[in-house]
Order: sequence, then structure tokens, then C-alpha cells
Amino acid sequence: MRRRQFINLLGGAAAWPLAARAQQPESMRRIGVLMGFPESDSQAQSFIAAFRDGLQKVGWTDGRNVRIDTRWPAFDAESRQRFEKELVALQPDLILSHTTPTTAALLQQTRTIPIVFATVTDPVGSGFVPSLARPGGNVTGFTLVEPTMAAKWVELLKEIAPRVNRVAMLFNPATATYADYFLKPFKAAAPSFTVEAIAAPVRDMSELESVVAARAGEPNGGLIVMPDSFTDTHREEIISLVARYHLPAVYAYRFFTERGGLLSYGADLRDNFRRAANYVDRILKGEKPADLPVQAPTKFELTINLKTAKQLGLTITRDFLLIADEVIE
Repeated sequence: MRRRQFINLLGGAAAWPLAARAQQPESMRRIGVLMGFPESDSQAQSFIAAFRDGLQKVGWTDGRNVRIDTRWPAFDAESRQRFEKELVALQPDLILSHTTPTTAALLQQTRTIPIVFATVTDPVGSGFVPSLARPGGNVTGFTLVEPTMAAKWVELLKEIAPRVNRVAMLFNPATATYADYFLKPFKAAAPSFTVEAIAAPVRDMSELESVVAARAGEPNGGLIVMPDSFTDTHREEIISLVARYHLPAVYAYRFFTERGGLLSYGADLRDNFRRAANYVDRILKGEKPADLPVQAPTKFELTINLKTAKQLGLTITRDFLLIADEVIE
């Protein structure tokens, strides 16, 4: 064999494994997702879309190099237990958790599979992590708000409806297990704004109208809707009742004011899901949840619905409109 032929043959043999490897499919990683809203909820779908978008930006595409298995148990405890067990049984590389109840449920099933939560209110008080800076276990993620937000909601309500002197905070104690996280600063701030602070728990939809009606039956009443998966999912019913009883109300999220709520101030939840994708990327590449600090929101939105304000007979000042991130006409 001539020398040139030998070299060409050798070079082809050396290159063959590289070409073969280039043609092989990428290694498929697996991500479980446990949501806290029903699959039919448009906001929940937008959260998942934001998460997928965040993953794509860091190189992960569903069906190419990662498989995403999503479960939607909503408020059904039986189905949630079934779905959380299903996800853990799949032995995914990581699980994305939506809310406080879904995170609590997953931690009852596994202390080894990494978990990233996207919208948890009080991860320390809920027992998920010993500290925000050093989670220390198999879970980390992103919080919704700080407890001082409760005082801000009172301030905003008082500013747009100055006559309000009784404010009730609406929540479901079954889903808002962290209720004191908001109720304590809410009650502490109330005297500064010359209002009476009232806790208004509702355990199911049958109690909702009676609680709202009771608040409307007292003069100069107002409402703050605590962020929790129950109130968030039943936002249409809450907004409708509040409108029927002519109550000024403040909410935590923009998707309330989009549907006719008066005013909202809180985190951009889609941004939380996009940021969660970065933590997922880091964990899939070898970092540990224990070493990734729990992060607070970075984007907040103040939105006001002028049509609702007009229906309530409220005059919104120009200065207030200037500080709003969005004004819905």
C-alpha cells in the first residue's frame, strides 16, 4: 500500500467516530412540572409558555434534548397526590413546582430529586428551606412577595378610596397556609392608615358570597385579596362578586385588573417562571439546589382599571396614573 493511500485511510478512520457521534441524538433529560392551577386556566398556560421560552434561551428544547412532563391537579387533593407520585416515579432529573401546596406535596414524596419552586410565598415559614441564602436541601426557587407588601396594599387602597375605614383580607386557609405572613403586617399597618383590619377566611365557594356580602353590608368597606392558588384560580367569581356589591378591592396580580378588578400591585409571575428556567439549566448542568439561594421577584407591576374606578365613583389623580405601569381604560 502506498504511503498516501495509508494516510488517507487512517485519516478517514479517525474521522469516522466523530461523524458518527455528530449524527447521534442529544442525550434526553427529563423535567417534571406540578402546577397548582387547572390546565384550562389561561394564566397557568402563560406561565408554562414563559418557562419553556426561558429554557429555549439557555439551550433546552422540549422533544430535542429535554422531555417535560406536566401534571395539573389544581385543588383536588386526591389527584394531586396521584400526580405527585407519578412525577416522582418517573425519576426525572428535576421537578418544577408551581405553588406552596404543590411544593409541600412534592417534598413529602422526595428529598433527593431536585425541586425548583416558581411562586412560593414563605419558603422558610413553610419549612421548605432553613434560610433563603442557604437552602441546604433538594429544593430552591423564587418567592412571590415580601410581607411588607400587605402594608403597601392598604396604602394603595386608601389612596384611591380615601373613605375606606374597614378593610378585609380575603384568603382560603387551606391553600394560604402562610396567611399570617400577610395578616400580621396587614394588621400592624392598619392603624397608620386609620382603618380596621379584618381577616376574612373562605374555605370554599359557598362561603365566598356571604363573606363579600358581609363586608359590603358595612359602610366604607374595602377588600384586599390575598395571593393564594384558591383566590387566583377563582378570580372571575371574586371580581364578579366584588363588582355586584360595589366594593373597592386591591389584588396582587395584573390578571385580576385585566378581568375587571380595580387595582393590582405585585410580582410579574411569568418573569418568575422565566427565571426558574435559569435555575433548572444550572441544576441540569451539575449545580445543587442546596447551593442556589432562594430569590425574590425583580419585576413588579402596578395596574389600575379606570373603567372599574368610574363604576365605583372613584376619582383617580393624575399623579397616581403617572406611577402606574399600566392603565386599563
